[in-house]
Amino acid sequence: MNKTKLIGLAVLLGSVVFPACARQQAPEQVIAKLHAPPGFTISLYASDLPNVRSLALGDNGVVFAGSGVSGKVYALQDKDNDGRAETRAVIADDLTMPNGVAFSQGTLYVAEISRIVRFDHILQHLQKPPKPVTVYDKLPTDRHHGWKYLRIGPDGKLYTAVGAPCNICEPEKPIYASLVRVNTDGSDFEIIARGIRNTVGFDWQPGTGALFFNDNGRDYLGDDLPPEELNRWSRIGEHFGYPYCHGGEVIDPEYGNGKNCADYTPPVWKYKAHIAPLGLRFYRGTQFPSHYHNQLFVAQHGSWNRSEPDGYRVALVNFKDGKAVSEEVFIDGWLTPDETVLGRPVDLLTLPDGSLLISDDHLGVIYRVQYPAKI
Repeated sequence: MNKTKLIGLAVLLGSVVFPACARQQAPEQVIAKLHAPPGFTISLYASDLPNVRSLALGDNGVVFAGSGVSGKVYALQDKDNDGRAETRAVIADDLTMPNGVAFSQGTLYVAEISRIVRFDHILQHLQKPPKPVTVYDKLPTDRHHGWKYLRIGPDGKLYTAVGAPCNICEPEKPIYASLVRVNTDGSDFEIIARGIRNTVGFDWQPGTGALFFNDNGRDYLGDDLPPEELNRWSRIGEHFGYPYCHGGEVIDPEYGNGKNCADYTPPVWKYKAHIAPLGLRFYRGTQFPSHYHNQLFVAQHGSWNRSEPDGYRVALVNFKDGKAVSEEVFIDGWLTPDETVLGRPVDLLTLPDGSLLISDDHLGVIYRVQYPAKI
């Protein structure tokens, strides 16, 4: 199959094309090639999870994991506290790209392409899950940027986003390229921000309560444009520039005529172009050294259209006085020197003991990062 057909298939499936195709290695082989800061260890928390994506923490240490084209949602649990989930249950296996998962007060919420559903009293029924109940079903059905991330906000509402149904376009309906929220009973749906091409990750900052989210920039402006974005949402109606302005400074050559980047909210941090920042989490644990406390871990899924691939790592964005000031590599090695892709980080989750989980939809595994290193 030629590259053009591969790209078309990738768009249809909501996935991407890898820089180099190679037979997948065993998870333990991949872990041995990853690089973490001194004192950290990486182990395998769970495997055999095809296209595993977003993560959410339930009660009693249960970890919920969404997926993409596999249509499955998993519940995982490390009952013997050995660092690996030996217990799993399939909550659903026929959903439409159930990427987003969120848990609150005994209920699991799942975001599919066009709807949000819930599973009530899920912890009491892991082995025999109930049928999903529809919460909200008026989201677009487009698969292009159709992944839905899902979180419960500090206000108790469900937050998700609707990507642009294209690489670059001016969507006719206001629902596209937006950040939205809705009550857990499906009422009071509202668009709270626009001009967001595609976000599949957001979190609230400890202390300030501010909502930060990643945004993946448009393609085909070259290897180094536009920068990917880390944004901070402040008010209802805020516009972050797409499709007119990218990265707070790049006027779009197709849709930016007569526009001014100063009219839109700029990013608070700019990543390198095409690294595809997805899940992000402020580290609220205490297991890691103080350098990491309340700082932002970011899963950089990796590029598919750079002449020299980039991303394929977990980065740390450092904050000072509430503002992003620097970026550093936390874990890399998923992209080898010969540009072979070993894995692609998607989402992150801090466990109650302070260790960090990282999902990988390429290898179908979840890693566990802990400190100090096991002897």
